[in-house]
Amino acid sequence: MRCKGWLTPWIGLILIWPMMLCAQQNADFWHLEEFYETFPQQKKLSVDFAERIKSAGQPLVKRNDPIRIFVVYPGHQVSDYWRRSIKSLTARLDELNVAYQIYHHSTRPAVAIEQQKRLIKKALRYQTDYFIFTLDVDQHQELVSTILLKSNMKLILQNITTPFFRWQSVPPFMYVGFDHFKGTELLSQYYQQKYPKAKYSLVYRSPGYISQARGDSFIALQKAHGGHLVASEYTDASLHGAKRKAYEMLQQETDIEYIYACSTDVAFGVRRALERLGLADRIAVNGWGGGEQELKAILEGELDVTVMRMSDDNGVAMAEGIALDLQGKKHLVPQVFSGEFKLVTKATSPIEIEQYKRYAFRYSSP
Repeated sequence: MRCKGWLTPWIGLILIWPMMLCAQQNADFWHLEEFYETFPQQKKLSVDFAERIKSAGQPLVKRNDPIRIFVVYPGHQVSDYWRRSIKSLTARLDELNVAYQIYHHSTRPAVAIEQQKRLIKKALRYQTDYFIFTLDVDQHQELVSTILLKSNMKLILQNITTPFFRWQSVPPFMYVGFDHFKGTELLSQYYQQKYPKAKYSLVYRSPGYISQARGDSFIALQKAHGGHLVASEYTDASLHGAKRKAYEMLQQETDIEYIYACSTDVAFGVRRALERLGLADRIAVNGWGGGEQELKAILEGELDVTVMRMSDDNGVAMAEGIALDLQGKKHLVPQVFSGEFKLVTKATSPIEIEQYKRYAFRYSSP
């Protein structure tokens, strides 16, 4: 087990993270800081690449022949993350003077495996150059292995920033997203300060990587600081599924300070359950990701806190990686790009939130 050499200097985490990750039953990936210590050259690449993301795009001097990009993403949800990802990707490609054809298909989160298999076959028939996918539920690992081992498509894994051991010999072209562990850590610190050693409940998405990274890690961090988990439930990752599970959970126990939600749709489902039971003013709930709907809900007092992704950096990173590859500069593309978060709470001013939005949605806003 690879659990040495990546201890962070933050107070309270020095003894927690190694134990947490070593204890995970499915710890078959590097935590981001561990990856950088294992491959130190990747750290420098990522720092240099991050500066490129923040700067204006530099157009290709010689326009390329059109490339084919095929995107499969779980877009049927309240969160606007995936829709913004496509908008920022194409806007930056245009700015970079990259010629492309893009095919994108949204599916239901967690429950569309057969549909996704058919779409991968379709992408192969289209002779796709770059295939953009995600890793949400456990079954996705086999789909990813098939793409890496049996196709010539360059795979970009979106919403993943922890490289998997099993694919390191034939890695994806890029892992791109916002580190789920880092976002979880920020929310954990908020709850530790606001509700020290509190009783709480937790609502996951569906079983798989995202629930592990956001949910299991949160439980470990809170336990280490005296938090007491009363109940937890998995869902189908939908708003309605989360509402139903939260309602059932709250009928059994309401003596809690907050409910930790593992995604945007889960958060709004939990909120509706609290409203139905008349508990919305007594039990706090967080968002996860900081999209437009979450920020609106925080300003209106419906959610207490969220971690806001600087969302458009995700699409910009994919576009820049593709452009560098087309110029024969793949060596400048890091294996992982992980964007920044901002913690947003009820106490964050509307002016500050607007400043965050101007940068985070700079390409994807109308």
